[in-house]
Amino acid sequence: MYNKANNKLLLKLLTFIIPVSFVFYSCTKDFEDINTDPTAITIASNGSLFNGIIQSLVLTGNEQFYINNEILYKQTQLAALTKEEWGNYTLGTESMWSNYYKTLPSVRELENRFELIDTIAEITNMKAMLKIVLAYKTFKMTDIFGDMPFFDAGYGFQDLDLLRPKYDSQKSIYKYLLEELQWCDENIDITAITKEPFVTFSAFDPLFRGADQMLNWQKLANSLRLRYALRMSDKEPELAGEIIKDIYENQRPVFVGYSLTGYVGESACIWPLRAGFKNESLNWSFREHKNLRMGSNIWHQLSTHDSTDGSGIFDPRAYIFFETNNNNSWVAYPQLPDNNTPPSGGIPYAEHRDNPGSYAIKGENCIYSPFNYFVVRDEDFMPIPLITGAEIHFILAEAYFKGIGLPKDPYLGEAEYLNGIGASVDWWMETSDRLKLPLSGVAFPDQIQIPDGLGPYSVQEVFGMWNVTTEEEKLEFIYTQRWLDAFRQPWEAYALTRRTGMTPREGDPIEHFRMPYPPSEVEYNTTNWTEALANQGGDTPDFKLWWMP
Repeated sequence: MYNKANNKLLLKLLTFIIPVSFVFYSCTKDFEDINTDPTAITIASNGSLFNGIIQSLVLTGNEQFYINNEILYKQTQLAALTKEEWGNYTLGTESMWSNYYKTLPSVRELENRFELIDTIAEITNMKAMLKIVLAYKTFKMTDIFGDMPFFDAGYGFQDLDLLRPKYDSQKSIYKYLLEELQWCDENIDITAITKEPFVTFSAFDPLFRGADQMLNWQKLANSLRLRYALRMSDKEPELAGEIIKDIYENQRPVFVGYSLTGYVGESACIWPLRAGFKNESLNWSFREHKNLRMGSNIWHQLSTHDSTDGSGIFDPRAYIFFETNNNNSWVAYPQLPDNNTPPSGGIPYAEHRDNPGSYAIKGENCIYSPFNYFVVRDEDFMPIPLITGAEIHFILAEAYFKGIGLPKDPYLGEAEYLNGIGASVDWWMETSDRLKLPLSGVAFPDQIQIPDGLGPYSVQEVFGMWNVTTEEEKLEFIYTQRWLDAFRQPWEAYALTRRTGMTPREGDPIEHFRMPYPPSEVEYNTTNWTEALANQGGDTPDFKLWWMP
């Protein structure tokens, strides 16, 4: 796990020379570099360390390029990969692995510092914020790789014997993190926000700082509990049911998409402009990759027929996720192309489209519908979603239909499902209204007009459960809409596809279940890696993770 570059990092940690800036390209208020002599020994503040940990939630360019765009969109069929020409997935796995394990020492440092401070409610809140971020990052990693170093990891700056930590089972990691999230829910004090060091610390929180800051952290903890309890419900049905029941019966706070009065739209997202950085790697990953297009699978969940004029589109998210080809036509790339399928081409993700008069120029060979340019180009207002209120509705809908921790009640399940559709459609429409091209400043609504009449109700007319009869068909509807909501979280769609096997799909069932460990880990943590392979069964994509049925 640790190469020479990591050893340099270790030395820096030993002398407390720790980077503190959240921003990659610019600084704004609350995210300024500490202006000190770079040769001096600097002790990073608690807030700046936490700031760096939040920074690590931003997807790296290589993760987006080599994992999301090259593998996950194809495996989930949220899009079509028109050409497989890269094959360098290890650049992506190395990036994910490095991001996680270079961040973990900062987490351990903060854990140590918090233990040395007299416990008051504000300190407890700080501990909870750290635990929640660590849980999110770790769940995401273990759901990609499986078993991984965790309990002994990140302590190399304290104990050199832990530079090559052992692997822990995914099952043990899941149970531990779910207990930690429960602790956070039970111990967060939403009123304890006035005393130091919390006041200074909270200013470094780009997710929720401001009104209802700690209530939102509490909602995030419980929302993640619901997500991961349901994910392991096939292997740990009793524990999963207990967690869901606890949240439901005790009315613990979670993110809400729709309420009795209408759209609420709560979510946990990183909004680049608010967080003080420009998400330039997003467009880079599409501009350089070039090979993603709207596939026939997702197109058939958004339109009732294949008319290229878009007259079959019933879901407004079609206009947000994708756009027409260079001839202003809606054309899906076949999810299962054959030798007679015309090749894809064009330059739909190139930055020239920012310039006045050039937006419509996508290249003569852009014969298939690309991703919407605003979604992959906006550096300031396109959020990085962590979890949405819509997802919570879909989770509860499935729990009601299956009776997992909740009384089996298809009527309440249908109500949650319809709320999920409304929350997802409205959230994406609200998000699209904010999008702007960074060079020209042209806004999404100025360039793209979603037809009147398209909204939650037009989706419900097609995907309303009154249109099907069997429980399996109703579950497929739930999974379809949750899958669509995760359009910019392909790792979450990947988890849903692997767990259920019931998301929309053309061709054979998914046979890709995990990513191999990165080569650096194989080389530098060989003994523990070898043991992990023996416990897990192998290191290839065909080996299922612990929670998969």
